Parts: sequence; structure tokens; C-alpha cells
Amino acid sequence: MDPHSRHSQFNQRAPKSGPFSPTVRFEQPQKITLDKYTKASSSSSPMTSHSLLFTSRPIATNSRVKQDEQFKKDMFLAFVNNALLEKLNGHSKDFDDLVDQFSPNKSTLAPTVPSVQLRVWLSALSHVLSRLERRHAPLVEAIVRLPWSAMDAAFVKSYIVFVGMLISARPEYLSLVLNRIAMGFTYQSGLLSVSSTVEGSSPLTRRVIYDRQHALLEHIFGLVPTLPSSLTPLLVRNFPHKRQPQVAHVAYIRNLLRVTEYCGELSERVLGLIVDRTLMVDVEIQVELEELEDSEPADSELFEFDPFDTVIGQEGDSSDDEEDFDDDLSDLSSDVSSDGDGEDAHTNTKHIHDMVSKLDAILKLVFDHFNKLHSSIPTILVPSSSPPHPSTTFDQDSQSHEREPHALLATQFHTLLAIFDRTILRTFKSRYTQFLLFWYASLDPEFSDLFLGLLVDKALFANATANGVERAAASSYIGSFVSRALFIDHEGARRTVKVLSAFLGAHLDAVEAGNAASDNHSVFYAIVQAVFLIFCFRWRDLQEEPDEQEVGQKIWISELGVVQRVITSDLNPLKVCSQNVVHQFARIAQATDFTYCFSILEANKRAPYPVFAGAVAGCAGPEELHTFFPFDPYKLPRSGEYIQGVYREWAAVAIDDDEDEDQDEDDLVEEGPAPDDWEPERGLTIINTAPRRRDSNDGALDASFGGMSISPAQTRTVAMAISVS
Repeated sequence: MDPHSRHSQFNQRAPKSGPFSPTVRFEQPQKITLDKYTKASSSSSPMTSHSLLFTSRPIATNSRVKQDEQFKKDMFLAFVNNALLEKLNGHSKDFDDLVDQFSPNKSTLAPTVPSVQLRVWLSALSHVLSRLERRHAPLVEAIVRLPWSAMDAAFVKSYIVFVGMLISARPEYLSLVLNRIAMGFTYQSGLLSVSSTVEGSSPLTRRVIYDRQHALLEHIFGLVPTLPSSLTPLLVRNFPHKRQPQVAHVAYIRNLLRVTEYCGELSERVLGLIVDRTLMVDVEIQVELEELEDSEPADSELFEFDPFDTVIGQEGDSSDDEEDFDDDLSDLSSDVSSDGDGEDAHTNTKHIHDMVSKLDAILKLVFDHFNKLHSSIPTILVPSSSPPHPSTTFDQDSQSHEREPHALLATQFHTLLAIFDRTILRTFKSRYTQFLLFWYASLDPEFSDLFLGLLVDKALFANATANGVERAAASSYIGSFVSRALFIDHEGARRTVKVLSAFLGAHLDAVEAGNAASDNHSVFYAIVQAVFLIFCFRWRDLQEEPDEQEVGQKIWISELGVVQRVITSDLNPLKVCSQNVVHQFARIAQATDFTYCFSILEANKRAPYPVFAGAVAGCAGPEELHTFFPFDPYKLPRSGEYIQGVYREWAAVAIDDDEDEDQDEDDLVEEGPAPDDWEPERGLTIINTAPRRRDSNDGALDASFGGMSISPAQTRTVAMAISVS
């Protein structure tokens, strides 16, 4: 036999013997099972027997997995391409099936498809984003509505990457995505995720849900620099109504403040939105908190826990809160009943308690946010013997901080100052919101100087068309701020009184010269009342140091001489100004040997109102000047901890004198409160003016700060700036 023949015995190899001899095993061809979408795609290109045999060859495990994954991705991509094309051709069956993959179960809100398969669908869709037309919008909407934030971490990561690619390729879907994110910041968004958690995964807290929403927003912000303009109206739309539960406000506001940490461009808009909504709650609290002490107490356990740490699905039954919210919204045009009888009184008391607790929680959140920013800024100490570093100088022309460590703090202050001018100053029934600026001004002497400068500019240097009520409100802020702020030093109080006294003197000169209209004195009376109030609190700071020959005598700053002239003038401010302030001023002025007012007060009891009082604060007839003291004692318990250390109480400056010495005067002051218990806000009427807004250019406001300061180097000449109509 030919040795080269294939039938030769030399071409046959005997099997190896021993324990390691391999055994030859032939596997049956695998039966490839695909879902309905894979089957639909494979039917168009059936596999041959050769291909089936090829796939059944023994291969390494890793290679097999990779090959199967790639094969599956190809099948999904083929189906997606076909579904999008068929939709454009008018055949929507495959497209609708694709949308159903991302649609959660209507009863449980849980995804109907495992997250692993959803990731494959997202991977396939990421290759065709440029082909998504307007008619494919239902698919995008289904993906955006997917409860992705409650799914497993791997899917969350894939989802964030996909949405970033979607926004980059199709910017028209930005508003849809942002609106969903804004909804995700609400407290109710957690309720929607109760049943959407992937089976077998660890429980999720609200903090995790919110963290994922912020991760998505921060990722999009890095891709879309113009995001703030698109996001702002959506944040406004999703802000809780003022009558929603306290926990709803706290959750949403905490998320908004966190947005400002990585999106600084939104800082002013977000803070302005929070202040606006805080004022809506604030203006409903028009009773003294002491009046609520004997009534039904508020729930003391409302915020003993952090709502961010609650596990999704374990919040308890929230149906009661939602039902109450629906009832509140049933008639938004009607106010809470003010009747004091029966069920209406009970409802009104509970409503006020809820509003007080809600306002306290909101203000504490904002205070905490400011304090966190302040605490994160390092303090740089420069020895007094060393010249200041150029980076720590203050540009008085631009009134902007150039000190690098404090630049962010100064920017936040200017933002808050602009909001005050635009909103808070024009809301005359606010009781506590303005303390945000009060506390912030205590952080730096330049801040308090700028705040006073703005108020002085509004009250004294406004043009002829300025609103008289707004100027009177600014005057009230001046008197209350200088009186109550512990951080306004000796020189600051004196400087303020000098500026106000100069205005009063110039106004009296104009009246005596016949250059002032007889019905335009509301600002004058408001300034006089501010001076009276400051004198009651700060009279010790308004004295000069006596010479050796004048020891034991009280020497007042020369500018106070105009106050005695004001008291005896025909404008008679002791008759028009708030009688509580007037009576206390008269008592302290006599006790300090400044002036004697009780004879005028006695004469005013028998005399009619002066003819000049007709237009006081816009009133139609003669009546006492109605105003408010914006920095009355702070009574909110939780947020009050920020005010205690920077606030001057009346008890700390009250004069302890013998009652017998003033018995005659006390008989005249029938309506005046007891000296040791006096607080200027008691018994006063607040201007009943609805909050008003005006469109203002915040940039112009910031640029004008250079003219708004009462520092000696920056004070304008009062007499030249007064415009008397």
C-alpha cells in the first residue's frame, strides 16, 4: 500500500493513554432564543446551518460572553433603526413596542423591563440620537419619565450619560429634561419612587434620590452653559404652594440652595425666588406670637427628624396631608376666616401655628446656607504694623470686594441687597424675612455700611417721582436698624444721626422760606420718628466727651440741635409721629437733660392735628403716622439663634429711674407703656399695602453702590441733594 495513501495505517494516530487523555465531545447546536424584538429582526435574515454550527464550536468563556453581548446589541440596534424608520413611514407598531419598554407599570409605577435590558436599549438608542425627529417625541418622553433615580447604580450611571448625549444631539428636549429634574427636587417625587425600586436592591433614602437628580443636573450644566435661563422658570413652577406642608417647603428649598453651590449663575435667581415665597408666608403672620401661647400648640415633633434620611416607602400615610392641601387649594381667593368663634377660630389658630413653624424652618435653612458659606471662608489676619496687601484693598468707586477670601461672601451680600431693594423693602407687612439681611450685615462692617447707605439713599436722596410710602419705609428701616444692631458701633450711630439731622434742618429751612409744599411732609415725619427711635436706644453714643471743666455735664453732638428746633416747629412732629415712640422719647429726653417735651404733649391733647399732616403716608385726613419697625424683637425659636448674638434688646439700654420723679409726666402719658417693658412695636399699626414689585436692573443697582454709603469719605452733602417739591 502506498504509504502516502489516506488509507495507510501510518496516517492513523492511536489515542493517548493516561489520566490526562482528552475526550472528544460534540455539542448539539444551541437553540438561540430571543425576545420578540430580536426574533423580528432575525426573521429578515435567517441563520444558515453553517452559522449555527459555527456558533456551537467550543470557545473560551469570556469570548462567548462578549460575542453574545455584541450580537444582542446588534439585534437591538437593528430593531431600533427599523422602528424609527417605520414610524416615519406611518407604521407605528414596532415604535409603540419600543416605547412600552420604557413605560412603567401604571399601577405600581415600576419598570416593566429589567434594568439590564433597559441599559441595552439606551446603548442602542445612543447610536441614533441624531435621527430622533418630532414624531419620535413619545419615545423621549417615556425615557425622561422613567423612574431612573430609584433604580440600581449601574443603570443610573448609564442613564446620566445617555441624557447628556441626548441634550447635546437634540437641544430641543432640554426643557423636558429640566422640568423633570425640577419635579425631582420636590418632596412628592419620592412618593412616586416607592414601587419603582429594583427588586432585590437595597432600600433608598430621599437623600440618595436627590443626590442622583443633582448629579444629572450638574452633568447637563457642564454641557449647556445657557442652562440657568431655561431652568429658572421651571424651578418657579415647581415651588410648593405656601399652604403645602412644611416638609414640602424644606425639601424643595434645600435642593434649590444646593443647586447654587455648583451653578453660581443661579444664585441670585434662586435666592430671590426663596425670599419671594418666604414673604408670602411671612405676611400672613400678623399677630404677636405671645397671643398664640395659650392657644392650641403647634406640633413640636414636626422636624425632629431629617426628611432626607427617610427611606423611600416608609414615610407613612401621606394621604391626610395631600387631602388637606387639596382643601386649601379649593378656594385660593378666600382668606382664612378671622372670626374668633367656633370652628373658624380653631382653623385660623391652627393655620397661624402652621405658618409660624413653616416660616421658622425656611429662615433657618437660609441662615444655615449663609453660615455655611461664611464658615468656609478662611480668615486672613494682617499685622497692624504691616501695610495692607493689594488684594485686601477696598475699591470705594465700584464698592466691590477685591479681597479674594471674601469675594464670594461679598457677591452673596450684593445679591441679597439687590433682592432687598427689589422685594423686601416694598413689602410692608413683613415681620421676619428682612432679618436675613440684618444677620448678613453683621458679618462685615462694610456690609452694614452699604446697607445703611442704600437706606439713606432711598429715604433722603430719592428723586421727586419716588414713592413717598417707600421712602417712609426706608426711614423706618434706618431707625430700627441703627437702634437694634449691636454691630453698628459708636461712630456709625453718630454718623447716621448727623445725616438725618442735616436733612431735617434743610427741610425746615425750605418750609420757612416757603419753598416746600404744605402736603409733602410724610418723609420728614418718618425721618423725625427714626431720629426719636435712635435717640431712645443710642443716646449714650450721641454725647461728646466732656472737657475737664465740664465733667458731670452731658454734651451732645452739635447736629442734635436741629431736633429741638424740629420739636418746636409748626410741623409739630410730636403730634403726628407714633405716640408710643413720642412718649418714650419725651421720657428719655427729660431723664438725660436733652429737652423737655411734656408741655407740648399736653397742648397737643387739646389741639387739632396740624394742617401739614393731611398727606402723611398717603392718608386722606389727619391721623397719627402709621409705620412699622422692621426689626422688632425676633420671636421665632429655631432660626432665632442666629439673631440673639447681634441684636440689641430694649432691656439692655432702658433707663432705670425713680417712678416718683416722673409721676407728673406719667400722668400725661396715659397711653405710654411702662418704662421697663417698653417695646416700640407694640400697639402700632402696619401699613396695609400689598407687596409690589418693579422691574429693576440689578447690574445698575450694583454699579450705584458707590454712592450709597454713610462713611465720611463717601457721604454726599445732604443740603445739596435734597429735592423739595
